[in-house]
Amino acid sequence: MHPSGKVYINGTSAFLPNAPVGNDDIEKVLGMIAGKPSRARRIVLRNNGIRQRHYAIDPATGAPTHTNAQLTAEAVRGLACERFSPDDIDCLVSGTTIPDQIMPNHGVMVHGELGIPACEVVSTAAICVAGITALKYAYMSVLSGLARNAVATASELSSSILHARNFAAESEHRVAELETNPEIAFEKDFLRWMLSDGAGAFLLQDQPRPDGLSLRIDWIDILSQANTMEVCMYAGGEKLGDGSLQGWQHYSQEQRATLSIFSVKQDVRLLNAEVTYQTIGKSLEKMQRTRDVKPDDIDWFLPHMSSEYFRQPMADCMTVVGFPIAQEKWFTNLQTKGNTGSASIYIMIDELLKSGRLKHGDRLLCFIPESGRFTGSLMHLTAVDHA
Repeated sequence: MHPSGKVYINGTSAFLPNAPVGNDDIEKVLGMIAGKPSRARRIVLRNNGIRQRHYAIDPATGAPTHTNAQLTAEAVRGLACERFSPDDIDCLVSGTTIPDQIMPNHGVMVHGELGIPACEVVSTAAICVAGITALKYAYMSVLSGLARNAVATASELSSSILHARNFAAESEHRVAELETNPEIAFEKDFLRWMLSDGAGAFLLQDQPRPDGLSLRIDWIDILSQANTMEVCMYAGGEKLGDGSLQGWQHYSQEQRATLSIFSVKQDVRLLNAEVTYQTIGKSLEKMQRTRDVKPDDIDWFLPHMSSEYFRQPMADCMTVVGFPIAQEKWFTNLQTKGNTGSASIYIMIDELLKSGRLKHGDRLLCFIPESGRFTGSLMHLTAVDHA
């Protein structure tokens, strides 16, 4: 372990592709399924509170402008400064929900995009917690002394699977149903108005930066509830009547197209019924048993919320489990940056750190949930001004 026994986030970067897209222009970029506007769009957008987001798509041609690996590489390049170059990376850890390919792993593709010298490269697989698991590996690598520094990244390229062209086969297959219901199943259409593209990167070192604020990582806890909860959010499979998930390899090439097997889906009923307690409720209960943290200790609460719809249920749950945090301490940029999945917490922290609102000694509690099979994660940071 390094002599200091501590790890600091000494650099943050966010990359959001192309110009922001307002609510009225989403279907101009993602296209309309079966040539008809979505009936779910206005309802979902009214509830999620998102006003604009970014897509790695050329709105004029519909062609992709970046791969997932390219988004991530741009975020890493954003860490460059007088004190650090990407060429100096000792350990690169990249998390994402859906990489550009099944293999090789996302991290080595990012490494290739960067063209930096040989280094340790690791990828973490998950949904929204993919970014925090990447960060935890990077944190442990520096803390243990196995790496001089580490760069953790998180990225999402949701637009590549949300574009209308990906649902053409299913729409054609279900043409009779579309006569009376022009939507594909709500659990698929719902997410087209929820997800967007972006990437973030953090530089981790064992000493705080000599100028300006660093964020000391005090601890990171990750808690899965998959032992009791069935799948809620998924891609590359179909959820069966008994609640089990059948993977893409069980389906023929034709079925993969007509059932949109690789589209992202969510069991919305299960999500609404379980997500708050299974993720933040149980995580806070464990934290109160194992960590010496009280609600009044927290200066900033950064929740990754997929939708403003969950703000009040989350606040209510926090009160029930005995850890209420006043709304004036909450920080989120969901409305302006969109829901970028695993990258959201990186993009939030980058914006808050660069806003000038943090001061030495501020304590941050970050919450990252995932509805894949209900995982909750909490991270505690302390702002440190070495000067």
